[in-house]
Amino acid sequence: VQLVESGGGLAQAGGSLRLSCVGSGLSIGGHVMSWYRQAPGKERDWVASIAVIGGGTNYADPVKGRFIISRDNTKNTVYLQMNSLNPEDTAVYFCHASPTILGIFDVWGQGTQVTVSS
Repeated sequence: VQLVESGGGLAQAGGSLRLSCVGSGLSIGGHVMSWYRQAPGKERDWVASIAVIGGGTNYADPVKGRFIISRDNTKNTVYLQMNSLNPEDTAVYFCHASPTILGIFDVWGQGTQVTVSS
């Protein structure tokens, strides 16, 4: 059972990146899927989540209106579209699956680095 993130890299301020998180051994569609991030020397912070049923989304205030979380259950993948990036978005981004009545796993991905230059 694992989650594998990709899509990180270097972006300029004002630019965009799209992160992907592919699940294996678990159904993305049966779990609440979330993105977190951890900047150097700081704690890991919650960024966004998407619900199992209905696809409702929630965002942390610093990314609201700029980031979009989505899922494609046919590809067993969750995405984080990041727009209007700024240097404060620089961090390692982690994907997380939370258990529900439809899915039993509590799993973290290994993270992908996002660096935004000014």
